[in-house]
Amino acid sequence: MDSTSGNGAELESANGSGVTDALPPPPPIIPPNVEPVLVKTEAAEKKNLRVPMSRPGFGSKGQKIPLLTNHFKVNVANLQGFFYHYSVALFYDDGRPVEQKGVGRKILDKVNETYHSDLDGKQFAYDGEKTLFTFGALPSNKMDFSVVLEEVSSARTNGNASPNGNEEPNDGDRKRLRRPNRSKSFRVEISYAAKIPLQALANAMRGQESENSQEAIRVLDIILRQHAARQGCLLVRQSFFHNDPSNCEPVGGNILGCRGFHSSFRTTQGGMSLNMDVTTTMIIKPGPLVDFVIANQGAKDPFNVDWSKAKRTLKNLRIKVSPSNQEYRITGMSDKPCREQTFEYRPRNAPKNENGESETVEITVYDYFLRERNLELQYSADLPCINVGKPKRPTYIPLEHCTLIPLQRYTKALNTFQRSALVEKSRQKPQERMNVLSKALKVSNYDTEPLLRSCGISISSNFTQVEGRVLPAPKLKMGRGDELFPRNGRWNFNNKQFVEPTKIDKWAVANFSARCNVRQLVDDLIRIGGSKGIEIAAPFDVFEEGHQFRRAPPLVRVEKMFEEIQSKLPGAPQFLLCLLPERKNCDIYGPWKKKNLTEYGIVTQCMAPVRQPNDQYLTNCLLKINAKLGGLNSMLSVERTPAFTVISKVPTIILGMDVSHGSPGQSDVPSIAAVVSSRQWPLVSKYRASVRTQPSKAEMIESLVKKNGTEDDGIIKELLVDFYTSSGKRKPEHIIIFRDGVSESQFNQVLNIELDQIIEACKLLDENWNPKFLLLVAQKNHHTKFFQTNSPDNVPPGTIIDSKICHPKNNDFYLCAHAGMIGTTRPTHYHVLYDEIHFSPDELQELVHSLSYVYQRSTTAISVVAPICYAHLAAAQLGTFMKFEDQSETSSSHGGVTTPGPISVAQLPKLKDNVANSMFFC
Repeated sequence: MDSTSGNGAELESANGSGVTDALPPPPPIIPPNVEPVLVKTEAAEKKNLRVPMSRPGFGSKGQKIPLLTNHFKVNVANLQGFFYHYSVALFYDDGRPVEQKGVGRKILDKVNETYHSDLDGKQFAYDGEKTLFTFGALPSNKMDFSVVLEEVSSARTNGNASPNGNEEPNDGDRKRLRRPNRSKSFRVEISYAAKIPLQALANAMRGQESENSQEAIRVLDIILRQHAARQGCLLVRQSFFHNDPSNCEPVGGNILGCRGFHSSFRTTQGGMSLNMDVTTTMIIKPGPLVDFVIANQGAKDPFNVDWSKAKRTLKNLRIKVSPSNQEYRITGMSDKPCREQTFEYRPRNAPKNENGESETVEITVYDYFLRERNLELQYSADLPCINVGKPKRPTYIPLEHCTLIPLQRYTKALNTFQRSALVEKSRQKPQERMNVLSKALKVSNYDTEPLLRSCGISISSNFTQVEGRVLPAPKLKMGRGDELFPRNGRWNFNNKQFVEPTKIDKWAVANFSARCNVRQLVDDLIRIGGSKGIEIAAPFDVFEEGHQFRRAPPLVRVEKMFEEIQSKLPGAPQFLLCLLPERKNCDIYGPWKKKNLTEYGIVTQCMAPVRQPNDQYLTNCLLKINAKLGGLNSMLSVERTPAFTVISKVPTIILGMDVSHGSPGQSDVPSIAAVVSSRQWPLVSKYRASVRTQPSKAEMIESLVKKNGTEDDGIIKELLVDFYTSSGKRKPEHIIIFRDGVSESQFNQVLNIELDQIIEACKLLDENWNPKFLLLVAQKNHHTKFFQTNSPDNVPPGTIIDSKICHPKNNDFYLCAHAGMIGTTRPTHYHVLYDEIHFSPDELQELVHSLSYVYQRSTTAISVVAPICYAHLAAAQLGTFMKFEDQSETSSSHGGVTTPGPISVAQLPKLKDNVANSMFFC
């Protein structure tokens, strides 16, 4: 590679006397209106970057408990060697790059097989795309190979070939076939890129992570992927799924939950380990294509299918075609049914024109199959054809000749019933999960993997033993001075009152459901509310939906109900109870919430249609109603005493931050960022939320600071001002942040972008204000599980692990705060990234554990701290507003001014002031 850049060379030749004279001279005098800017060097910038903090020590509180975890110890015998990294480029023989997915592994396997001796017998670890690793170097830094693959894929077909492609192309067709179906030639370029010392793994196990150690672990993970690919598995990142019908469970709509295994290498305090877990992905049931289309739409038969919808669903699925047994990828569908859809066809013995070419005839797909193939279509003659060709050169196949091949992922969003069926069928008790994992490790047979063996890697077959501690549950305060210790992470309000019950004077019922006995429900609600300390007056009225509106669009139904309420109510009610018409995914919910919260500022509680709700159901509803109206159901006994670690001594705000994204396949739906904050210090049980939209799939929160001239319209200012006004005009001296939904690779962004923005928001309010920060990330999306050594039950609530399988250097711990009633408990993995407050390990772990007991919607400890759960709820509730908006209605920005930006995102409507500070999301 030339060392001189193109620009420099041009300047030099133009000047004739070298690059030094090429730069223009500096201006003689600096203009009076220009202030010189101090240039920051890159090195100076980097010095100030925050990195995740080191572990200050270990916790000691709690009852010790011996546990097993699904980490299997890995021994690395050969730490002196090197992995060599090579770049791979694949070309067709005419020089075009290979862009087809899935063909790379076949080509590289062929290279390894054909040129084994030229490669010094080296084994590859290939990622399936452009990266290849070997243990030890290849003979040369740049190597070229040519290989021929038989029938690489039948997806590449010629538009003029016969529709089911099982006959030889005739002479005319052969001239047009630049890439014959039967075999293809490829050229492979392998170029040296870097070398990675295995010693980097030893450094990582001592907590000295580097780019090399991350690359070395990546190589090991690629070896696992390749090992699974050779066994014919479906690969989904580090999860592998075998084609075994016994691992599949139907969840509805011809979709199967396919059970597989996650395998990845991790560096821990105890050395290197293989983390292996059971995981589930959604696949399409293999079999006749028509069965899937009918089941997917819930249609009676193929003649009642919405084919425009089916076209979107079927695109890119792989099928096998009978009777040729060839595989194709679906590219589209014909506009007309088989009887009418025509294509240009050259019969075998067609007369030739003056140029010597066979003449083409136009024929329908139906007639082609009947005359040329002697196959009469049974039912698909009047249905559209499947297109497996190119848009301009289609190849049509009748529906009844198409069969879906196994292990094809279904990536669309599941409906509510499919989701609940999936959860139900993928549950495994701890003992069952351990047995399945032990068997999977044996079946995986990693000890035979040649690359792992060559670098001396061996994997233990035993679950790693760890020591956990069970933290005692915090004492809770109820009404009338009652206090209790939860047992097994649970408590109840039998014969107890709420600690701060509210009073409901002006309220009404809006009934969209025909099934409820409303009078009885109201009487029961007033009776149970009284027993919990809530004084509930009789409702002003019950507003029944008119029969004529029951089939109207959701927005119309809500509008008509509000017209009725407005015409009869003397003033705005304090509270509206809404009885929904359907139990799951009711489409009235979003418009109803939006109307109440953004137009009228009314607190509202929706209730599913139950003919006769029992007392437990109504108590659960009252937990939510009381919290929304400003009451408190229960609280930590220490909340208002100085005994609660540092929080009661110093004004402290607790933030929960999360970003929610649209369902899979909804790339145009904005993401929703929600931040909740504690209020009325020293309480840690009351919160309010600020929610904004941002570009789809953006993970970093964009509106923490939002400058609008001299003003800041950002989320953080809104929350800090509320804390100040609700906490006796005190500014928080400590700010505790819980961030959800980010992976290890994004920790530096949270530390250096989001935290900087929060600090900037503080400085914009008061330049001299320097609060101290504590920043934690909570992760649920990981694969570490814990099992009791002497019991088949889940680990008890309050189980904490901060040693052995935790990070060798960084400050992290696993906490199972909740009682796992079904399946295997999934611990929350907390990473303490930054701590200026200097909590001791026990204080911090106790704080996190206590915040799992302040969730106002239930009488159980929850699996992740309440502020994060509230951020999820707030984002989800305001997300329902978006479903019924079109872009034009919501294009005005949150602060009333549209800021210039790369992507314009529809903004959420602003909540009325009287509900903005409430726990409306409860």
